Amino acid sequence: MSVSEYKSVRGIKFGILSPEEIRKMSVVEIVSEETYDEDNLPIPGGVMDLRLGTIEPRQRCRTCGNFSDKCPGHFGHIELPKPVIHVEFAKIIYNLLQSICRSCGRLLLTDSSRQLYQESIQRYKEALGEVPNFLYDSIIRTARKMSRCPYCGAEQYTIRFSPPTNFTEETPNGVTRLTPEIIRERLERIPDEDCKLIGIDPKSARPEWMVLQVLPVPPVDVRPSITLESGQRSEDDLTHKLVDIIRTVSRLREYLESGASPLIVQDYADLLQYHVTTYLDNEASGIPASKHRTGKVLRTLAQRLKGKEGRFRSNLSGKRVDFSSRTVISPDPYIDIAEVGVPIQVAKTLTFPERVGEWNKEWLKQLVINGPEKYPGAVYVIRPDGARIRLEYVVDREKLAESLDIGFIVERHLMNGDIVIFNRQPSLHRISILGHKVRVLPYRTFRINPAVCPPYNADFDGDEMNLHVPQSLEAATEAQSLMAVPQHFITPRYGGPIIGAIRDFITGAFLLTRKDTKLARSEVSTLLYEAGLTFLKLPKPAISKPKPMWTGKQIFSLLLPKNFNFVSKANICVKCDECKKEKCEYDAYIVIKNGELLSGVIDKASIGAEKPESLFHRIIREYGSEEAHLFLNRLIRLVTAFLNLRGFTYTYSDLDLPAETRRKIHKRIEEAEKKVEQLIEKYRRGELEPLRGLSLEESLEAYIMNVLSDARSDTDTLASSSLGLDNNGVIMTLSGARGSIVNIGHIVGCLGPQSIRGQRIRLGYRDRTLPHFRWGDIGARARGFISSNYKDGLNPIEFFFHAMSGREGLVDTAVRTQQSGYLQRRLIHALELLRIEYDGTVRDPEGNIIEFLYGDDGVDPSKSDHGKAINIERVVECFKLTLKGGGRCRKREVTKIVNEKAKNIPQVMRDELIKAVLKFRIPEKEIPSLIELIQDAYEASQVDPGEAIGIVAAQSIGEPGTQMTLRTFHYAGVREADVTLGLPRLIEILDARKSPKTPSMTIYLNEENRSSRSAALKIARKLVYTTLGDVASIEMDYLTDSILIKPIKEKMHKRGIKSSEIRHVINNLDYEYEYTAEGFFRLKELEIADKGTSYITKVIQKLSRTPVSGIAEIKRVTVSKKGDEWVIFTDGSNLREVLRVEGIDPYRTITNDIFQIYEVLGIEAARTAIINEIMSTLNSSGLDVDIRHIMLTASLMTHTGKIRQIGRHGVSGEKKSVLARAAFERTVPVLVEGAIKGSLDELKGMTERVLVGEEIPIGTGVVELYLSLEQKGGGNK
Repeated sequence: MSVSEYKSVRGIKFGILSPEEIRKMSVVEIVSEETYDEDNLPIPGGVMDLRLGTIEPRQRCRTCGNFSDKCPGHFGHIELPKPVIHVEFAKIIYNLLQSICRSCGRLLLTDSSRQLYQESIQRYKEALGEVPNFLYDSIIRTARKMSRCPYCGAEQYTIRFSPPTNFTEETPNGVTRLTPEIIRERLERIPDEDCKLIGIDPKSARPEWMVLQVLPVPPVDVRPSITLESGQRSEDDLTHKLVDIIRTVSRLREYLESGASPLIVQDYADLLQYHVTTYLDNEASGIPASKHRTGKVLRTLAQRLKGKEGRFRSNLSGKRVDFSSRTVISPDPYIDIAEVGVPIQVAKTLTFPERVGEWNKEWLKQLVINGPEKYPGAVYVIRPDGARIRLEYVVDREKLAESLDIGFIVERHLMNGDIVIFNRQPSLHRISILGHKVRVLPYRTFRINPAVCPPYNADFDGDEMNLHVPQSLEAATEAQSLMAVPQHFITPRYGGPIIGAIRDFITGAFLLTRKDTKLARSEVSTLLYEAGLTFLKLPKPAISKPKPMWTGKQIFSLLLPKNFNFVSKANICVKCDECKKEKCEYDAYIVIKNGELLSGVIDKASIGAEKPESLFHRIIREYGSEEAHLFLNRLIRLVTAFLNLRGFTYTYSDLDLPAETRRKIHKRIEEAEKKVEQLIEKYRRGELEPLRGLSLEESLEAYIMNVLSDARSDTDTLASSSLGLDNNGVIMTLSGARGSIVNIGHIVGCLGPQSIRGQRIRLGYRDRTLPHFRWGDIGARARGFISSNYKDGLNPIEFFFHAMSGREGLVDTAVRTQQSGYLQRRLIHALELLRIEYDGTVRDPEGNIIEFLYGDDGVDPSKSDHGKAINIERVVECFKLTLKGGGRCRKREVTKIVNEKAKNIPQVMRDELIKAVLKFRIPEKEIPSLIELIQDAYEASQVDPGEAIGIVAAQSIGEPGTQMTLRTFHYAGVREADVTLGLPRLIEILDARKSPKTPSMTIYLNEENRSSRSAALKIARKLVYTTLGDVASIEMDYLTDSILIKPIKEKMHKRGIKSSEIRHVINNLDYEYEYTAEGFFRLKELEIADKGTSYITKVIQKLSRTPVSGIAEIKRVTVSKKGDEWVIFTDGSNLREVLRVEGIDPYRTITNDIFQIYEVLGIEAARTAIINEIMSTLNSSGLDVDIRHIMLTASLMTHTGKIRQIGRHGVSGEKKSVLARAAFERTVPVLVEGAIKGSLDELKGMTERVLVGEEIPIGTGVVELYLSLEQKGGGNK
């Protein structure tokens, strides 16, 4: 194929088709309402006319002469006897009719206004290259206000619009209907220069073209008919609508020609308008949807474009592909972690095109002879002329095999070692799709090593996965080098390993490396053989008499690199007050020296998946992914073999508690129930002390919940500790293999209090949860406390309560999945167009700089060491071990050498390097070599140009979204506020909501006040908003016809209000008053008799709301100690006013309201606030996300100088590309807007290039490689 045959789309121009263009591109006028004749052939001039294209296999198109596979389809047209309004342009037509003169068609602007707007448009074009929509809206608003035309003097009348397409005009003679003919005439009179003033490109979209005179008829292959089993044809919904339109057109034409009554003509014109409207959009408001005979609503043009099942999202952004397969997955710990087990049936169906060459000719001949049935074989042979030969139908395959020559292509079966792409949906991050090597196996499921489950989030309870076969060597090579499993041990989300040991592998490693594990020679030999370590020499046995025995630690050490050193704590560490290190009685302190495990057990903390800073992480970082790949494979085989030798199970007897422990658990539950009864008694006597910020009833619930939760926690501990470290369940939980102490507690201890939305169960019958309890019973069991466990069984009431809280979990998960899925989609669409350029900046396709240096240090999180560019202390420690002799190490000299030689690394890292060099006493003469090592490592950690950091950031924030909680938490007595956390808070920040659901502030105090609680309380009282109603009772005195304001001293003292302040407030009111001897204020001369009681009620309400002190938005405050200082937490936020309060520290005081920060401190502060808020939200849910991803998101939200949301009203909605916006949301309105503006989509971004099938300018798509084939001297090409 010659190079000239490859074409690329440079851009797409949008516009409206004029009637002339529709007629010009049409191949036939459709006039017949009949579709097929008696012989079931399309009728000429009907909607299935053969000139419109063909869909039948052996039928030729009457226009281009091609068969259905080559015919592109051709448009026809229908001439409409009366014009109709295009429903999608109706609102634009309404705006135009309101802003143009009904007589001369000019835009209703005075000369001065016109001049002013033209200058503004010119300025915007020069400055931004485009005109913002708000300016065009402003021009239309100004024109609408004119009641008389400044050009012809004609009076303008009010125009009303009733959807979908009806317009009326209120003239002095009454309301008249504006027919499409009148509207079209008015729009025709608009001059081209006026069109430009309101954002319409007259070359691409004249206003009168929005009123249709000719309707294009789409080709047949857009609306194919199908033949049913009965032999009848079933037509497409669009064909049904076109037939309705043609039928109405025919009747209307007949009535017009016969001179029928105008009323009948108008009725049929309206019917034609209805049919055309529902043909274009069958969900238009104001009219009933068009339906099929069966009552099914027709799916017409707009419905085919928009939504998840529409053309953009279902057929263009993503499509179904060939050479793919899908089946259930099952585990196989014996295959390599980089392999996938493929069923032989799948391997015989999927093929790879192998080009015949000198080296593989004979092999391929044999495959051709084997054919499609015998494995390994081939399915097709492709000759150099492009002819495909299906081997299934070839009788003499040997003859065909002999004719194979260089240049032929054989599509052979999938074989061991082929590269395939493996994927599990939902594909939430890039490591949901990885490159594996094929291992053809019997049976019918895909097999994967369980260690590869975490990146896919897969388990083996019926999950299905997809396998795709790259169809060229280039694609396979790219999959192997960029997507192979070993390349993705480290996740870009937080720069730690996502692949590692899970479940049984952790249990096996834990049991193998325990102190008491001793192995005989035969067992050691078996283990080493299984692990593929037969080439190793056995170490000296730890025990030589009576027979040689090796420890599990010795065997594990054989897997480690020889010069490897590592110190850490195991998962079983109980966090003693003082660590005993190597002398730890739990063997929880891991020490590896020169590749030998000296102490500590190996469990989840050191080899587990998703555990940064682990032993496995260190191997990846220091020895590379291939060494880590070998280590993990050998480890899995070793521990699997060990478990097979030793055996491991979890039996019913493992759950037997000693009688003493059962008695203790029973006693602990009884104690808790008694304590609850005591609390209820206290509450009923009024002796219960309320928690700050809570009512008495809320306080009681909080106390009860704490008591019962503590009881459940204690039973967990009692059960777990009595089972002992040799119990198989405890082994699984402590080593981190599976489950937790809570699970064991539930099985053998008690289930504890059941809660709904963080509170005890209170729903049910009147004054009780179930009819089994007394009215008003609020005891532990009556509100959902379950003292039973799973082993003993629950009684029916407990079972019912347990089902209630379980249901909440299911609903919560379903809602969370949907919300986080939509959040991820918005993030991807907003961030997808960001990439790293060769100058290190982050830019969008228009060249706008989002960040000058990615993440402020240019480090790729997936190449980082858990977020750090380099773990300097670790590098220096390893470097120290390579040194033979010593030398001097003076602080001044070290500082000088580092600052001189290490100029390429940031100052922070230099300072860290100096500390590490002094700590490990590195000789001065060796420092230059160390610096060189660190600089190389720093350069290697830098992000590559073309890297799709936008999409990676979106995935890194979106993927953990599903793991986040959905609740608003209440901090009883700690912070007097409900705090929105988890997913709702994350969505709130990224949506750039004007005010958060639960605004709050953290107010730090200056040096004078921060150490004193009384000073902090004094300032807090100044802040809290206090009204007259909060500190006084206001009531009517009917004897004297006056209002009494009675200050309440307790409330005044609590809020720090003095009588003088109340007097000052009342002085400022417009009422006369007297101060009584009792200390009350009496308001006089209110003329109550004349004005009535409603007036008095209003006055009392007004007085109650009168502010006395504080800041309006701050409803409640709490003073708490944070570290060594007192800090004020508020419920409500007003940063501007709080910063004016004396005694606070304005440099550290913060609010969670990002818009307040933007208004008071500016856009840079707002960006920092977005970063801090997202980080704290993720951290509170225990999720680890690299800060660089969040910085990038915040930069994109703020780089224009304003805060923009991640969504259609912000980043995604402001994209230049019409196609990208249409593919996201509001598909049809976006296309309409693009058409009237005559927009040109230059296809610079990601989505739009995917839509048109062009290469994406990101990653390997950024690089263009040119090869000069000129030979030296000859000049031949």
